[in-house]
Amino acid sequence: MPFNDRREFFRSLGLSAAALPFVANLPSLAFANQTKRKQRLVIMFSPNGINPKNFWPTEIGDKFTLPTILKPLEAHQSKLLVLNGVSDRIKGDGDSHMRGIGCLLTGTELFPGNIQGGSDTPAGWAKGHSIDQEIRTFLQKDEATRTRFGSLEFGVMVPEKADTWTRMVYAAANKPIAPIDDPYQMFQKLYGRTKDREALAGIMDDLTDDLKKIAGAVGVEDRRLLEEHAAVVREMEQELKATKNDTLDHPVPELEPGVKQDNDRIPQISKMQIDLMVNSFKADLTRIATLQYTNSVGQARMKWLGIDETHHELSHEPNSNEKAHEKLTKIDTWFCSQLAYLAKRLDETPEPGGTGSMLDHTTILWTNELGQGNSHTLDNVPFVLVGGGLGFKTGRSLKFKREAHNRLLISLAHGFGNTIKTFGSPDFCKDGPLTGMV
Repeated sequence: MPFNDRREFFRSLGLSAAALPFVANLPSLAFANQTKRKQRLVIMFSPNGINPKNFWPTEIGDKFTLPTILKPLEAHQSKLLVLNGVSDRIKGDGDSHMRGIGCLLTGTELFPGNIQGGSDTPAGWAKGHSIDQEIRTFLQKDEATRTRFGSLEFGVMVPEKADTWTRMVYAAANKPIAPIDDPYQMFQKLYGRTKDREALAGIMDDLTDDLKKIAGAVGVEDRRLLEEHAAVVREMEQELKATKNDTLDHPVPELEPGVKQDNDRIPQISKMQIDLMVNSFKADLTRIATLQYTNSVGQARMKWLGIDETHHELSHEPNSNEKAHEKLTKIDTWFCSQLAYLAKRLDETPEPGGTGSMLDHTTILWTNELGQGNSHTLDNVPFVLVGGGLGFKTGRSLKFKREAHNRLLISLAHGFGNTIKTFGSPDFCKDGPLTGMV
């Protein structure tokens, strides 16, 4: 195509700005940022620690059996990297839940504050930005990797109440970013033309003429991608319309007991958010995303699993309570199934304009604020990676000796070519990126 930029292309065809998400990733357009291999990162968070005996593989290396909780990832084992022995060693103010989520992606201490957690010292927000935002800034500086949004923050039942337990993404010190946990609002962000639109009109109906013009100006392969993108948006539009009168918004919840009005819709919201995320990647609206399930000290009741107790309540039960830990295993397995669904969606989607699948260009990192809930340990925090986006050697289970998770955060940045020397607290960065990742 002879067009130099989006503005010239839009002006030449008389397109509306609402058509932008549909053309940003069409490979044949000269302004499509295809000059570098696409790389993406998703960080997925679930709370309250895990049941270690049903989570960690017993074998080390490339020959390992997936334990119960990781079984949903069986189809993706060759693209899996399990990291045992990586620890959050950040000290200072705040209880383990607060430092667990607040220091998880920032790798730095919390400010002193007035948020009281248990019997520990009160604390405030984190003292630095999170690794996803570090990478976002790095990518946005280069025209070849710049995207419309830079990053997208998805949530599933994340409290609107802003405190240290509910936020893991930071734009800067003292500046947490709230995830969008209503798929309707996320759909509006991605495809809506106005932020304050109260009713979901027919977005695809409004764009019919524009899409016909685009189809006439691009090649056969681009027309196919355009039709696939439009079909997915149409399907999502209809699904959102079906839930229009049964709003997904929820009030500010109480931490105790925390039974939220839309608790039972968690599986539905999760699927819709994942589908929207995959489509945002397909349209190249972003290459960095986070997906946060509830919050640290999350109080969801997994009734669809036959569990009536809250997640946090169960996580405090001693190891001797086998029934409680069976339920915790069910909960963690369900979270893993959501990771597996995201991996499946990416794996079955060809990389637009590239080779392989979108999973080959994406690394998903699943993590938690604690190693185990009943001990509130910040050692052996679960870090499971899926996909080939950052060039890590996958199909392996690795065991470390209490390595600081700052080194893993540095590795994520290095995977994008952002060769930072430290991230977060420099005391835990002296040995550089985590050994054995590549």
